[in-house]
Amino acid sequence: MLGPESRFFQSQGLRLHYADWGNEDAPPILLVHGGRDHCRSWDRIARSLQRHFHVLAPDLRGHGDSDWTKGGSYSLTEYVYDLSCLVQHTAAHRVAIVGHSMGGMVGLIYAGTFPEQVSALAVLDGITVLPNTKSAPAHERIAKWVGQLDNLEDREPRRYRTIQEAAAQMRAHNKRLPPELALHLATFGVRRNDDDTYSWKFDPYQRARTPHRLSPDDHVSLWSRITCPTLLLHAKESFLESPETAGLTNYFQQARAETISGAGHWLHHDKPDEVIGYIKSFFGLTDQGH
Repeated sequence: MLGPESRFFQSQGLRLHYADWGNEDAPPILLVHGGRDHCRSWDRIARSLQRHFHVLAPDLRGHGDSDWTKGGSYSLTEYVYDLSCLVQHTAAHRVAIVGHSMGGMVGLIYAGTFPEQVSALAVLDGITVLPNTKSAPAHERIAKWVGQLDNLEDREPRRYRTIQEAAAQMRAHNKRLPPELALHLATFGVRRNDDDTYSWKFDPYQRARTPHRLSPDDHVSLWSRITCPTLLLHAKESFLESPETAGLTNYFQQARAETISGAGHWLHHDKPDEVIGYIKSFFGLTDQGH
């Protein structure tokens, strides 16, 4: 199968990139990456869905080949606006969404805000807020955010002599990552500097947590508004709590939780065949091709 074409759209004056896998007559599906990741992280899953959907994988603002914001402001709701702009740009009336980690949270907020626009939602290890969690006081959130921005102001992006060195760094963080996949992710995840070294494409200000976040109650309220079938796919060795253990499906109109064994937070890299199997089953796809 052919690889994707690079396309661009506008959101709040930013030029944002997305990978378009073709098949434009098929129903659209958005693959939304997590924090400090990029759209080509989805390639294996995109190929597995290419025959059935018009697959679109955006680089969220501050990631991949999309523009960085001025001032380093990155909130979940800004990413939701980017998705809404992409949907308008492609003239889609309803979309399916698969999101990983932060991208899963973005998908949940989008589907809760515009339930009539989402036909199905799969969240891969992406519920990072639990109901009844206490939010820190506003002054503490703001002070922490100011400190993070101050630290990032003086931070020099890490430089790698080669793409292979960047790939090795990724494998140091995820021991399960096969060398060829690490090289693929690094190839699309770095840009060349003027001195011929390489640095990650994402904006370092991504690391700062904005103080104007939705509250846990806000998230729960949004979950209750989601009308489409929802799959909460959890990695057994994730640092996040299992949706099943936390009883999170009770907050949705029609959700089910499943767990992938032998996988950490990057479950679509650790156990791609199992993840693809769950996604295809969720969407009612019967073919076995990957």
